[in-house]
Amino acid sequence: MGLIAIIGGTGVCDPKILSNVREGYLDTYYGSIRYWKGTYNDRDLIFLARHGRMHSIPPHLINYRANILGLKRLGVTAILATTAVGSMNPEYKPGDFVLPDQFIDFTKSRHTSFFDGGTNGVVHVDMTEPYCPTLRRNVIQAAAELGDCRLHDKGTYVCTEGPRFETPAEIRMFQKLGGDIVGMTNVPEVCLAREAEICYATVSMVTNFAAGISDKPLTHEEVVDAMAKSSLRLRQLILKSIENYPVDEDCACHHTLQAYGGFTV
Repeated sequence: MGLIAIIGGTGVCDPKILSNVREGYLDTYYGSIRYWKGTYNDRDLIFLARHGRMHSIPPHLINYRANILGLKRLGVTAILATTAVGSMNPEYKPGDFVLPDQFIDFTKSRHTSFFDGGTNGVVHVDMTEPYCPTLRRNVIQAAAELGDCRLHDKGTYVCTEGPRFETPAEIRMFQKLGGDIVGMTNVPEVCLAREAEICYATVSMVTNFAAGISDKPLTHEEVVDAMAKSSLRLRQLILKSIENYPVDEDCACHHTLQAYGGFTV
């Protein structure tokens, strides 16, 4: 039976959202990961804090390859992640949730693939539908059942390098390119999950309007405070989405590298 993993971002770094929690470590070729295994409604789940338990790892230094490969080695077949974002779309307001269906990558120095040549070879993975449709449907259904979640069921996530916030000029450019929300962590996480043949979706929490849209300077404290105010609803949405997720049902996401003989890193 496959496992579901929750990758908690800013404001969702506490594994206590699960029961019977036990900590674990796993070494991979790219480094070690620290994770927690627990249960929710008698279902085993894995929890991984993207920035570390004490939020000590900045976005551009997260070991994304170790995280995704480690989860794959643990038997994870689906990942539901959380991200904190700024809004560039006036309809996406602070406190809203967004379920991205596309992304634009503006990162600069990250390892975006397991396949850098050498022993792993070269792979060109299709990204037409980067986020798992089955997971996304579950989140949409969960939001409808909860009733008090303002969820936008599509949006383009622009991922920047960080850790600085964006300039107003950059935000205007991103808007012209079709971006709706901006954050610092979804790439290469979504790309690596796709290569590893793991179903992946992210629920983005709008914490503020982006630079130039907001009438005041942005601060990290503002983001953390906004996440704290909505963290309970976000956790409820994540756990409700997991309740009815058919973890053992086959999905096209599990066959993205079929032409290459599957994921064998």
